[in-house]
Amino acid sequence: MSIGNDLKYKYAALNVAEKLIVINVLIFILDVLLVFLFRLPADFFVRWFELPMSFGNFITQPWSIVSYAFFHGGFSHIFWNMILLYFSGRIFLNLFGGRRFLNVYFLGAMAGGLVFMLSYNLFPVFSGISTSLIGASAAVMAVLIFICTYMPYQEVRLFFLFNVKLWYVGVAVVLIDLIQIPISNAGGHLAHLGGAFLGYIYARNLTNGRDIGSGFERTVSAVVNLFKRKSNSPLKTVHRNNRTTSASGKVTAEDKDNRQQQIDKILDKISKSGYESLTKAEKDFLFQAGKD
Repeated sequence: MSIGNDLKYKYAALNVAEKLIVINVLIFILDVLLVFLFRLPADFFVRWFELPMSFGNFITQPWSIVSYAFFHGGFSHIFWNMILLYFSGRIFLNLFGGRRFLNVYFLGAMAGGLVFMLSYNLFPVFSGISTSLIGASAAVMAVLIFICTYMPYQEVRLFFLFNVKLWYVGVAVVLIDLIQIPISNAGGHLAHLGGAFLGYIYARNLTNGRDIGSGFERTVSAVVNLFKRKSNSPLKTVHRNNRTTSASGKVTAEDKDNRQQQIDKILDKISKSGYESLTKAEKDFLFQAGKD
């Protein structure tokens, strides 16, 4: 097996959170190397992807509401973001699949970006300031606060020293951001709070049986399918039947409903009694469901 194929195989074996970490790290390394090797200005690439504070500038690069989350201002910035994404992503993906993870992640990035722009255009303290936003912090905060809200009494080991309930972790990180707004990097901390709010609202709604990210997921799927259709030649119209039969070797719609009901029962048990209350069979079932 060639090195290229080996790397592709290893990348394909990663979960969605780990793939995002790889993408963020590669972008960071490429940005630093190209700027250094070609003696380019430090913001040569970043300025095309950062989120501007001005709505007028944002209109000229609307992709920045998402792209800003893939660029970082330094090693410590990306290091701590990716560490937090790794651990919070592991917990999240033990409960849900990759699509819901991406919903929370990207909606968190967008919510953080909107809070950043609104704050710098509404609050008098920021008048006369020109700045922009980069970093995955808002997206990572959305994932972290989601799990802290959805399973607040689940205990995690902190710094390999002691156990702490997730809701304590959630409250602590939000308070840290609130306290630091007047001290330094106000825009970044406001964006963190925007992501945290999205994660909280998403989890509370999901607990009540409503997935607020379903519309976002359908929109992304429609755009992806549009590009797929354009790339296919010749174009073909295909009829798809949503209810597959077991004779075809595929999972039936009834099987999917039963599987989702079982997942919901286990998640309800976690929300009431914590993850450790699950049996080994229930944990294995959730782990497999998160990989599908």
